[in-house]
This record gives sequence, C-alpha cells and structure tokens, in this order.
Amino acid sequence: MILAPTTSSDAIVSATREWLEKAVIGLNLCPFAKAVHVRGQIRYAVSDAHDEATLLADLRAELQALHAAPPEQIDTTLLIHPNVLTDFADYNAFLVPAEAAIEETGLPGEIQLASFHPQYQFAGTAPDDIENYTNRSPYPMLHLLREASISRAVQAFPDARAIYETNIATMKQLGHDGWARLGLKS
Repeated sequence: MILAPTTSSDAIVSATREWLEKAVIGLNLCPFAKAVHVRGQIRYAVSDAHDEATLLADLRAELQALHAAPPEQIDTTLLIHPNVLTDFADYNAFLVPAEAAIEETGLPGEIQLASFHPQYQFAGTAPDDIENYTNRSPYPMLHLLREASISRAVQAFPDARAIYETNIATMKQLGHDGWARLGLKS
C-alpha cells in the first residue's frame, strides 16, 4: 500500500487509534491494550522512511526513546511506517534486522517486538483466512513492548496462552462481513 502524498501523520495516527479501539480493544484481541490506551501510555510514532535503512534508524531511535521514558508515561510504542515495507513478504523479512536492532541497542530482555501489517499472514494460512486479521493493521507497524509490562500483564491474566485461540475463535465468529462492518481502513 503506497500512501498518497497528502496523507498526514495525524490521519495515520487517527486510523491507527480507530483500529486499536475497534479491533484490538473492541474485540478484546489483546486484553492488555485497554489499560495503556486509557492511561495514554501508547506512543504513536510515524516514520517517514521510504527505505529499510532509514526505518532501521528510526527503529533504533524509538527503542532508545522507549527505554529512556518512564513506563508510567510511555509503556509501549507503535512505530508506524506507511511508506516502506508495504509488501508483507518484505516486511516479514525485515523482522530479522529489527530483532537484531534490539540486540544491538542492548535491550534484549527489556523490549520485545510484535508485528502488524495490512497483509499479515500467519504461516500455514491462506491470505484471506480470517485469523490473519488479528494482526492486520491499517498501516505496517512495529509494536515495541516493555517485557516487564508483558510479565505483569501475563501474571494478572489467567491462562494468557489461551489468548491466541480465543482470538481465532472471535475472528471466525465475526467473519469477513463482521470485520467489514467495523469500517476500518484496510
């Protein structure tokens, strides 16, 4: 997906927030997202990168910014990159250098990466399988999470491993028509 030059960062963040509120929180795909959203602890960073090298530099900067920020101010970051890695295969391949950036910045064990993309496809699924929509966002993005926050959330949530299965069941019940009724940018 290539954005029109008139698409502003505000519009990109707005579409991302709407997806977060309607899909991630609204469908309870991530039971931990609501608290950080309500408390305003999500940083929405829009990269204007048009190539992988620039995106990697932006990722390193966001990793360091998240690490330096007090968790009560910024608990998680969504690094949205609408102009690069718009093809899912390219995006998926980029996750290797993205993980390496976490290592290079000395943050393994502190920050973890989650991936979202408009064409997200789990291994062993067909492109239009509804379960892929659990990770389909309006724009390609890298989600940076504090591992300490994940640990606290998992301790507070009984059987956190069941979230994936619950999400698939939710999506199958919702179906493509239900997803379309959410009216999200895709």
